[in-house]
Amino acid sequence: MLSTKVFAEVPYVDNFILWTEHRDELIDEYTLRHYGKICREIIPQAVVVHWTAMGTLESNWGFFYNEEMNDDEGRLNVASQFLVGRDGTIWRLMPETKFARHIIGYNHCAIGIENVGGYDGREDLTEEQLAANVQLIKYLHEKYPTIKYVFGHYQQNAARASGLYIENVAGYYSIKTDPGKIFMNGLRAQLESDGLIFYDD
Repeated sequence: MLSTKVFAEVPYVDNFILWTEHRDELIDEYTLRHYGKICREIIPQAVVVHWTAMGTLESNWGFFYNEEMNDDEGRLNVASQFLVGRDGTIWRLMPETKFARHIIGYNHCAIGIENVGGYDGREDLTEEQLAANVQLIKYLHEKYPTIKYVFGHYQQNAARASGLYIENVAGYYSIKTDPGKIFMNGLRAQLESDGLIFYDD
């Protein structure tokens, strides 16, 4: 059921993905394999920004909705805590501190924000999405003072300087370009003064 709320002057909608005991079991399986511990809840220490590279708000929600996927490194489906449409609409897909699989090595401590766009690798995220991400990150930083870092998926290597990276499976890695340098520079320009740590491109 959809319910509209307001935080940090940005309207958002709770449109939760499927969550049953099976998802918890899949999270246990994934986190034990990759982090050496069960981690259904996170203490947020970073916000990681993504683009979907496909689809619409609705189709991406449908992609994240299912609990299970066919993957050698874990059956838990990929997802993020938030999904932002091209008009700046924000859908919260799960409570912020629930575990989501969105970035190798940091899922145990990071809130993910997916942005619809990045089609064919183009840096095409919108001004409306930038504004929504800025307000969303401000809200998260205020709500969770443990958050210190903001980085794009493509900055996953630079972010190892944070000391947050954990991955127990050798060779488990993917090369990413999202959400693009232009978008991250826009976030940095508006958020770095809030005391958040960003990484150079």
